[in-house]
Amino acid sequence: MKVNGKKRPGIFRAVQPYLKLVASHSRCFYASRWLRRIILALGTAFLIICQFSLNPGIQIAFPLAQAKSTYNQSNAQALVEQSRKLYDAGDDNQAVTVLQQAVEAFRASGDRLGEAMALSNLSLALKQLGQLEKANDNITQSLKILETDQNRGLASLQVLAQVLDVQGSLQLELGRTQQALDSWKQAAKTYEQIGDEPSRIRSLINIAQAEQTLGHYRQARTNLEQLFTSVQKQPDSLMKATALRSLGDVLQLVGELEKSLKVLQQSRDVAQRLRSPSQMGAALLSLGNTQRALGNRGRNQQNTVSQEKSTPLQCTITNANNPISKEASRYYQLAAQSYQQAADISGSPLVQIQAQVNQLSVLLELQKWSEAQKLASEVQYQLTRIPANQTAIFAEINLAQSLICLKRATIADNPGWKEIAQGLATAIQQANSNGDRRSVAYALGALGGLYLETQDVHNAQKLTEQALTTAQTIQAGDIAYLWQWQLGHILRIKGDIKGAIAFYKQAVSTLNSLRNDLVALNPDVQFSFRDNVEPVYRQFVDLLLQPPPLSPSVDGGISQQNLKQARNVIEALQLTELENFFREACLQPSPKQIDEVVDKTDPTTAVIYPIILKDRLEIILKLPTKNELRHYTIYKQASEVETALEKLQQSLTEPDQINDVKKFSGQVYSWLIQPLEAELAKMKIKTLVFVLDGSLRNIPMAVLYDDTHKQYLIQKYAIALAPGLQLIDPKPLQRGKLNALAAGVSEQRNIEGRKFAPLKNVEVELQKIQSAIPKSEELLNQNFTKTNVKNQIEEEPYTVVHIATHGEFSSNVEKTFILTWEQLLKVKDFDNLLRIRNGSESRAIELLVLSACQTAVGDTRATLGLAGIAVRAGARSTLATLWSVDDESTAELMSKFYQELENTKLTKAEALRLAQLKLLTDHEIPYLWAPYVLVGNWL
Repeated sequence: MKVNGKKRPGIFRAVQPYLKLVASHSRCFYASRWLRRIILALGTAFLIICQFSLNPGIQIAFPLAQAKSTYNQSNAQALVEQSRKLYDAGDDNQAVTVLQQAVEAFRASGDRLGEAMALSNLSLALKQLGQLEKANDNITQSLKILETDQNRGLASLQVLAQVLDVQGSLQLELGRTQQALDSWKQAAKTYEQIGDEPSRIRSLINIAQAEQTLGHYRQARTNLEQLFTSVQKQPDSLMKATALRSLGDVLQLVGELEKSLKVLQQSRDVAQRLRSPSQMGAALLSLGNTQRALGNRGRNQQNTVSQEKSTPLQCTITNANNPISKEASRYYQLAAQSYQQAADISGSPLVQIQAQVNQLSVLLELQKWSEAQKLASEVQYQLTRIPANQTAIFAEINLAQSLICLKRATIADNPGWKEIAQGLATAIQQANSNGDRRSVAYALGALGGLYLETQDVHNAQKLTEQALTTAQTIQAGDIAYLWQWQLGHILRIKGDIKGAIAFYKQAVSTLNSLRNDLVALNPDVQFSFRDNVEPVYRQFVDLLLQPPPLSPSVDGGISQQNLKQARNVIEALQLTELENFFREACLQPSPKQIDEVVDKTDPTTAVIYPIILKDRLEIILKLPTKNELRHYTIYKQASEVETALEKLQQSLTEPDQINDVKKFSGQVYSWLIQPLEAELAKMKIKTLVFVLDGSLRNIPMAVLYDDTHKQYLIQKYAIALAPGLQLIDPKPLQRGKLNALAAGVSEQRNIEGRKFAPLKNVEVELQKIQSAIPKSEELLNQNFTKTNVKNQIEEEPYTVVHIATHGEFSSNVEKTFILTWEQLLKVKDFDNLLRIRNGSESRAIELLVLSACQTAVGDTRATLGLAGIAVRAGARSTLATLWSVDDESTAELMSKFYQELENTKLTKAEALRLAQLKLLTDHEIPYLWAPYVLVGNWL
């Protein structure tokens, strides 16, 4: 039997990538936006890497073992061969039974090496059934046997390396990541000792994933890049095709989708030249997964606030009101082709199902309903031919999700709800028979979600509670949060708001505890952050801010406890969103609460938290020296808010659209500021700090227009943005000690296939900075390189770093960059470049200025890139432009800004305000003076 277009790994076969079967559950069996990115992604995604190295490889080691009883050993070999056939056929239960007999036969013959290998195979079969603890017990026994071998020869070392590989995969899935890393390092060392280069490479890939999981992202990435260089130099071979595919899958896992695509294409090409159908099928399946991930990313960049899903099960198929982009559609179509080719190449029913279920979900994305209906029927038939193993379980679950989505989209009667429910019931029965409690927890919750679809709330609750209990019993928080979320929604339907809040609170708490695990997974492949994480936070906030009587309090309004909790939940969402952007838990500073800064340091500042919910805008206001939070509600549908913000954003980038700017920004002003005006005036507020949500982050708050008094907001207040409720070491700027590193590119450049126009005013801009700050160093054009910047910052503790060049902010971390003379400097490299501080806080950059940058066109979440740069750079404040203004006005504004900074009585926010007012006086056009935003410390 083949898996993902290659032979299923196992008994009596040389070490090959083996867990593609499990990986296919998390990367291949996509059926709905829930299970195609959640099933075995949060639960067993760590297995994905292990697939590349785990195979007992008995055919290499066993023949060299010393037989003490010819009859017993021959019998043992026959049993192992029988188990291999069962395993290849997908009959893991019978394979386990026969392997247990083989272990006893080897033991009876006194063949300790054979016993160790049989135990390793038994561990693999148990793992395939989801019985991880039993699998771990068997691999531990295998290692104990090998430890008694004092004179290890080649055969013994080969067995040891393979057993260590298996142990590492089990340890990783059981959450023992450091132990897994140690096991794989030992395996790699042993493979090197015996000269098994293909297996050593696979172990190195496993090591990189363990490093990623532990948070050692930089090291993992470096190791992968070095490994790629090594593999590229090798001649065509099955090992090279496998290694490239394995590397491509890892790159996909860590979010390097473009690199993954290129590497997987190379794997496919090598397989084609070798005329290896199994390798071609495997490469095509992986290639389809990455193409689909690119499509998912393109879809997510279109949308802003995700609030459609009420439960994990609920489908969010694109529709006429929310069509997919051309880029997303193109990648989905490519993925469908790759899956179809993978299914055609393989003669295995199992591989055909895996590819077809992937293809089915892509057809749903592309809204090809008739093709999807036809394919679903074929998959249903193919499922009857698969033995009851973990593959069959998740195929049943994923098919059920696809059928639910298909019914939602087409209102089709065939199949019926009963038939879909029967498929899930079968999956539960099979999982129970196998002792696979993780699969039981998933399937029970999915069945509960199905009952919810049919309005059977009672049984939905009962099944979801069982699923949650099962998940909690095995300490599977990655599964538990899904059913905590679903129970919260169910109780809300029943009118039990207190109970609903309690379960949403549990779900958010579980997600927060899983943060490092979540960011170790690729959000575009394993799960959709926007579909399966963000809605949990927003729906919790929605409940907390429900007007009475849903959220009763003593004074008849929303309680202070609920207001503070809602604010903290949004803070947690924004933090998680940034970490999701970087694919790593990157935010580990020692921040201070904004409230503390406002109350003790700057009592003329107010903080405004607008929150976009499905049916309203919620605004929380923090005034200085006031313990109580103010709260306002604007009843506007999220769709209306998003439309107004989109129109405002479009008009802002057109110099001749002043009237439209005033019209749309006036509308936003009436929502966000007008209800607060009296309070702000009473407290004599001078500065407004916004913690923005969703599409509001795309709009410079300075441009909001008060139609009554014919004033922009910047004419009333200094304005700053905060990426969350906390600031990193918010100290006032020490004006007398300003020194600046000014860098820029003024000439036309062609980098990485992109043409960047000349910026004629950059030289003038840098000259004016030197005039305003005499202690300045300039790096222009050829001198503006990554190395030169790094060297300058290492030598001199600059308080200001000013960069005037092309740059782009995007919700795609790989497309967020600034242009240096020789390269596109990606956001992930900013901490390498600018955080060279030797741990000294006194050397922190006070102000990072990014001039001539812009948000990516068509990316409604592009300002994630701006927030990401602000956080990654470690600067206390970041001044950036939301769109590029290639005009002398930028040089004018920057010159005025730095002049005002010399005034010790002014904050950075006030200095920027005065500079913008000067431009506004000279050029009324918002396009010229509005794009500048200050992020972080405004003092």
